[in-house]
Amino acid sequence: MLRTDLEFSMLPQPGTRPVRWRIADGLVAYEEAVATMEREVAVISDGGDELVWLVEHPPLYTAGTSANASDLVQPDRFPVFATGRGGEYTYHGPGQRVAYVMLDLKRRRQDVRAFVAALEDVVIRTLDMMNVRGERREDRVGVWVRRPEKPLLADGTMAEDKIAALGIRLRKWVTFHGLSLNVDPDLDHFGGIVPCGISAYGVTSLVDLGLPVMMADVDIRLRTAFESVFGETTGEN
Repeated sequence: MLRTDLEFSMLPQPGTRPVRWRIADGLVAYEEAVATMEREVAVISDGGDELVWLVEHPPLYTAGTSANASDLVQPDRFPVFATGRGGEYTYHGPGQRVAYVMLDLKRRRQDVRAFVAALEDVVIRTLDMMNVRGERREDRVGVWVRRPEKPLLADGTMAEDKIAALGIRLRKWVTFHGLSLNVDPDLDHFGGIVPCGISAYGVTSLVDLGLPVMMADVDIRLRTAFESVFGETTGEN
């Protein structure tokens, strides 16, 4: 059931200006994304308006600060970028919505765990609007979907697939990096890594679950969900 309480609320302090909501056209190179985040985080840290930036990347792998080299199964398949976000290896590519979330937690709630939970809640609310039950797990960051049609796992529990990954970084309480939601990526591309260092579970997408949705439709729901947790946004495009 979708949570209706304020446990994961990260609403801003009164008087905080709306978060800028920006959607990139075309595929954004990873180096460009990092450079843009660095500039925007500096602006926000100096009192500028917060930003959520939605992008798609060309196929690539990123290695978080906890990445284990053995989890990069096919190192020559796609470019690999070391990144300062938390977490392990993940894949980005066309058909996956990446949301770079740049917020000043001093204007909200200076609680990193609450911020991560709030990002998960944004994804769960987004999925709920498409009749997909996303769930969080205490021992695994991200959002998961149960797959009763698949064989049971080795321990006898129901199979689960990951549909969204999270990885964040903070500088002076300003967040960057964020989340990725699988809309219709090539799931075979995840085979070059052990996603987030977890090998017992699979990866899925909205289209893999039987929902032939368009990215623009997902973006609308993602924005609605974000506003319910983080507050008002204002469009830049």
